[in-house]
Amino acid sequence: MKEIHLPKWTMLVPIAAIILYFVAGADAGIFLKLILAVLLIGSVIASVHHAEVIAHRVGEPFGTIILAIAITTIEVGLIVSLMLAGGDGVKELARDTVFAAVMIILTAIVGICLLKGGLKFKEQLYKLQGVSAALITLLAIFVLTLILPNYTSGAKGEYSVSQLIFVSVVSLVLYGGFIFMQTVRHRDYFLPKESQSEDDHAEAPNNITALSSLAFLILSLIIVVLLAKYLSKDIETIVVEMGAPKSVVGVIIAAIVLLPEGLAAYSAVKSNRLQTSLNLALGSALASIGLTIPAVAMVSIFAEMPIVLGINTTSTVLLLLSMLTIMFSLATGKTNIQQGIVLLVIFFSYLFYTVVP
Repeated sequence: MKEIHLPKWTMLVPIAAIILYFVAGADAGIFLKLILAVLLIGSVIASVHHAEVIAHRVGEPFGTIILAIAITTIEVGLIVSLMLAGGDGVKELARDTVFAAVMIILTAIVGICLLKGGLKFKEQLYKLQGVSAALITLLAIFVLTLILPNYTSGAKGEYSVSQLIFVSVVSLVLYGGFIFMQTVRHRDYFLPKESQSEDDHAEAPNNITALSSLAFLILSLIIVVLLAKYLSKDIETIVVEMGAPKSVVGVIIAAIVLLPEGLAAYSAVKSNRLQTSLNLALGSALASIGLTIPAVAMVSIFAEMPIVLGINTTSTVLLLLSMLTIMFSLATGKTNIQQGIVLLVIFFSYLFYTVVP
């Protein structure tokens, strides 16, 4: 244990959370649920720390890929488990959660990072080639999975079985091609262009510390999704009592799942590592949609459960506005605060029109 150089709370909080989760049962009182909510946030913060340890050990861009795929796996598990549980709005659950995740990543996470980086460093640099590759891949997947279903011959917003299979394969091919480029063919496109971070000179953690962080990262992410699912009924009740649409539940679930990535990206940009932040954000958006849609499609086909993927007109306009804004914002190799401000305005517009459709 002396060789494991990790803060004790990052190990104790996830363990306490998973123990209390199994002790609580289905009929836990409000006080116990509040404690679980606090442990949920603590587990999110712990997962960020463990992800940063792993990233520092394996180097870029592998560290950000590990976190993106881990969180997307948890997102898929949460969506699939809620789909199989049934209930109202299950046909739109995957669409609402994926769309919420994409909007949170592209406008909130990237927006906050650009704003913080601009305020602290005035301008920040990144590799244009890697960002451009991510954005064109994102645009193709967005149109094929969230917009095109509204214009096919099937029911409104739905793909037929053959179309679901095809779009699933296409999504995997696009995401797989991007990962190959990021890790093998053009890895240099995703390495920091310029960095003044002290982390660049810090000694990498030893193997036992890195492996321990990997184990606790997995444990933390598992408990995050378990607690998010456990508290989802209470969240849905609050949303309904407020008179808001049920799609708001998808926004809340996506925000909880993406909180570790958001905090990790913010931590990186504070250290003037914008490239790492963009790797996290854009890689997460790609993983969120490129892996989630095929997984949900397979569940839909085998469980004979129809799903709606097509977003409505308002969402389409907001999505295309977000993509245009971020493509122009990241077209020069430098960023400033105005780009962050515009993206955050779009994010709050998305929240407003979700609550007040």
